[in-house]
Amino acid sequence: MKNITQPTNEQKKEKAIEILKILDIYKPYIQGFIQEDNVCFFEQFGGFWVYQEPEIEQKMREIEKKHNCKVYAITHEFTEFGELWDFLVVTNYPEEWEDMVYTYGNKHTLFAYVWNKSNEDCSELGTIAVKSFGGGIARVG
Repeated sequence: MKNITQPTNEQKKEKAIEILKILDIYKPYIQGFIQEDNVCFFEQFGGFWVYQEPEIEQKMREIEKKHNCKVYAITHEFTEFGELWDFLVVTNYPEEWEDMVYTYGNKHTLFAYVWNKSNEDCSELGTIAVKSFGGGIARVG
């Protein structure tokens, strides 16, 4: 059996920064992540610091601990099936990193933990689609 080395938090953060740049996130938000580990959440392309929402920041820390992942951005939307918070993550499995983001123009498919705040039973780890615009992102699928 091959011994698989787990990535460090710093390696996960480096991958997250690479993805933030692919998403064309507003540079001051990327700098906040690089320098202070501040994560941004987006509502219809507008960005806000997650520390401004203590409940969401706590949920982010729980997800990182439970799934041993690194959250680097969050989207928030209201849908017909509930209030969703989509935590974009770098997983603990480097073999998945090549497939972590697919980009076509300004549309991207990414790994995320989707928290359905309205119905916890419908929360899951999977992929979502986002659109980049004006330095922010919004979920489109």
